[in-house]
Amino acid sequence: MADALRRLTHTSSFSVLQDKLESWHRDYHVNSCDQNLNRCCELIELAAKIQGQLFAILNLTAAEGGQYAGVDTLKTRLLPWLGSCFSMARPAVTDDTSLQLIQDSVEKDRRIRELSASHENDMQKMETQLCSTRLQLDSVRAELADAQRELDDAKSKSTTTLLAIEDEILQLKADLQAAHEEVEIYKRRLATVEDYERQTRLLRDEVSYLSAEKAVLQERLVRSRSPSPLPRLSRSSSPTRAESPTRARLTSASRHARLVSRFSDLYAAERLEAQATLRRYVEDLEMVQKIIFIAVVESFNVAKLAYRQFKLRVRKNLSPSHFGPSSLEDAAVDYIVRNLDLYDVQASVNDVINAMNVNPRISFPPEVDFVLVSALVRETCRVAFAMQTLDPPLDLAFASDGELYNDNKYRRSFDSDFTAPLVFYHVWPALVEGNAVIAKGEAVTRRGAMWSRSRSRSSSPVRSRSLSPTRSLAFNSRRSLSPERLRASHL
Repeated sequence: MADALRRLTHTSSFSVLQDKLESWHRDYHVNSCDQNLNRCCELIELAAKIQGQLFAILNLTAAEGGQYAGVDTLKTRLLPWLGSCFSMARPAVTDDTSLQLIQDSVEKDRRIRELSASHENDMQKMETQLCSTRLQLDSVRAELADAQRELDDAKSKSTTTLLAIEDEILQLKADLQAAHEEVEIYKRRLATVEDYERQTRLLRDEVSYLSAEKAVLQERLVRSRSPSPLPRLSRSSSPTRAESPTRARLTSASRHARLVSRFSDLYAAERLEAQATLRRYVEDLEMVQKIIFIAVVESFNVAKLAYRQFKLRVRKNLSPSHFGPSSLEDAAVDYIVRNLDLYDVQASVNDVINAMNVNPRISFPPEVDFVLVSALVRETCRVAFAMQTLDPPLDLAFASDGELYNDNKYRRSFDSDFTAPLVFYHVWPALVEGNAVIAKGEAVTRRGAMWSRSRSRSSSPVRSRSLSPTRSLAFNSRRSLSPERLRASHL
């Protein structure tokens, strides 16, 4: 009996029963109905097992007391309790098996408590991690909000900077426009100053001419009042009248320098503008340079022809009323120098373009016209016409493709073969005064340039007309100036 009691004590059945009751009490409202019923049945089974063991111990104890020991206790306590219709069936299993089941149940409960504790620990760890993750998420959100604010600030600053830059650009454009306007004003002022200087030079030439004429008249007056026969001899001699200076003679040096400078400007400015215009329609640079060269040569030829025709008309109109110390030729030249604006330059431009249209050495696209170089032709005709009033007049040096290169007349272009002795083609003509070269031209020299058949100056239609002034006058009578323009009021 002592062993059975000891095993029942070691199994702690009542503590297990108490723990189960407390656990059921905690989870009663959480469990479902089936779970609560199962808990109740489990407790009943556990209590029945404990009661069975107690009854076994009771039986063993009563057997140890003898036949009559414990009878009163059984009569007073056990039988009344049994009389209350409580009965407990004897378990179908043995005591050892029952104790083993109780131990298994206790072990399961212990494992369940351990698993529950570990689960609670895991839940607490997960909650802790969740809290830390939420804190990190909150910090990341705060950083994101700060970055968004910084981005907004940067956008606002960049917008402000962009607006400031645009305002600065507008201000710079306005300053640039103002600077261009100032430059234009200064250019106009410079042109006005140049006009004033030119007028000053003309006035000085006028003063010099009038002073010389005054001196001649005073000398003639003194000689006419002198009793000696020398004045009569001087009045009867014609060389004295021929030697009196005219405006053309007095201003010849200044006009010579100005026209040579203007010829150089034609090469440096108008030639490059015409070349840039022609390159839009002609890809061959060689053909473009040939067109410009022939245009300049034809302009000089037409201008010389126009000068001779103009001079003939001036002589014809001045001859009836001419008197004075100068000859009729000098008076005609002096009139032309004073009235260069009467030159019909547009007629010469048309003649040059017509001559270029029939020139076999140059070609041009059919959809365009040589009118593209009319600006260069117009300025060249004016310069060439004014050069004919000099004494001696300035002219272009004769040039032909394949001629021997002359270093005194030309300079080689940058793309030339500097060892080639022959001229392949000309870029710009040379300006000469008689046999002296005043301004060098430009030529292209290359190896293999064939000798071309030299053409005379009368090969082009315009040049052939220049050989016969009478024929030219008859051919261009409709372009000549009207007699009213040359009446005495202009002279």
